[in-house]
Amino acid sequence: MRFICLVAALFLLSCSDLASAQSVSQHGRLRVEGSHLVDYYGAPIQLKGMSSHGLQWFGKFANKNSMKELKDSWGQSVFRAAMYTEEGGYLQNRNLKYKVYEIANAAIELDSYVIIDWHILRDGNPMWHLNEAREFFAEMSKYYAGYQNVIYEIANEPNGNGVHWNNAIRPYAEEIVKTIRGNDPQAIIIVGTGTWSQDVHEAAANPLKEKNIMYALHFYAASHGQFLRDRLAQAMSKGIAIFVTEWGTMDSSGRGGMDVGSTRAWMDLLDKNKVGWCNWSLSDSNDSHAVLRPGASPNGGWRDSDLTAGGRLVKGYMLR
Repeated sequence: MRFICLVAALFLLSCSDLASAQSVSQHGRLRVEGSHLVDYYGAPIQLKGMSSHGLQWFGKFANKNSMKELKDSWGQSVFRAAMYTEEGGYLQNRNLKYKVYEIANAAIELDSYVIIDWHILRDGNPMWHLNEAREFFAEMSKYYAGYQNVIYEIANEPNGNGVHWNNAIRPYAEEIVKTIRGNDPQAIIIVGTGTWSQDVHEAAANPLKEKNIMYALHFYAASHGQFLRDRLAQAMSKGIAIFVTEWGTMDSSGRGGMDVGSTRAWMDLLDKNKVGWCNWSLSDSNDSHAVLRPGASPNGGWRDSDLTAGGRLVKGYMLR
C-alpha cells in the first residue's frame, strides 16, 4: 500500500510539473542566446499558444476565461494579442489598446507569457506609421517594464512593393527597439520580416545588433512547404532566433482545406529546434483558420464538438 501511495504521489507531482512547465514563475525572464530563446536558467524554451484574430472583430474570444481554458486544457504558455493597426484597428480606434491591456493583464494573472502584436497588414510598410508605433510601444513598455511576461512583436507582416529588410523594416525596427529599450532594457522583441514575415534569410544576413531580438516567420501549411522550412533552418544556422508568431493548418487564403502532412512536417521541425509558435486564430470566423466552430462560447469550456478539425489538430500539437 505504501508503495502504491508513493507511485501515486510521484504521478501527481509529475502531472503538476507538466502543467506548470511553461509558466513564468518557473521559467522567469526569458532571453535570447544565439538562435534560441532560453529561460532564466539558460535552458531552451519553446512557447506554444494561440493568437487572437483581429481584436476589433473577434476580441470577445480574447479574455481571461478563454486564456485560462487554453492554459489548463491545451497547455498554452503564450497568447498573442493581434491588434490590427488599420482595417478598423488602432489607428481608427485608439481605445483598442485597452483590450491589449486586458489581455496582457490576464496573462500576468495566469502566470503566462503574452505577445503584444502591432499587426500591420494592408499598411505593409512599417515606416508609414512609425510615429504612432513609437507612441504605442513607449506607453506599453513603460507600463509593463516591471513584468517578465510581456514580449513585443513590433511589425506583424511587412509586405508590398519595395518593402525589404534593409530599406524599410530594419530602420523601423531600430527606432522601435530604441523606444522599448528606453523603458525595458531586457524585453524580448520580435521583428517581422519581408513578404508577410517569410524573408528571415534577409534578416539573418544583416541582423540587428541589439540583444534579445527575435525574428518572425509566418507560414500556412498548405501554401508554404519545404522551401520555407529550409529557409528557417538556414537562418537559424546563421545565429538568429526565430519565433513563428502566426501559422495555420490550411492555405494562406483561409478558404482551402487542411494539409495534415505539411502541418506535421512543420511541427516536427519547430519542436526539434525549440521554435515557439502561436496558431491563427482563436475565433469562430468564417475562414478555415478558426479553431472554434460558429456559436462556440467565447469564455472556454469547449468540448471537441466545439472545435473545428483544425482546432482539434492544433490542440493536440500544443499538448505534445
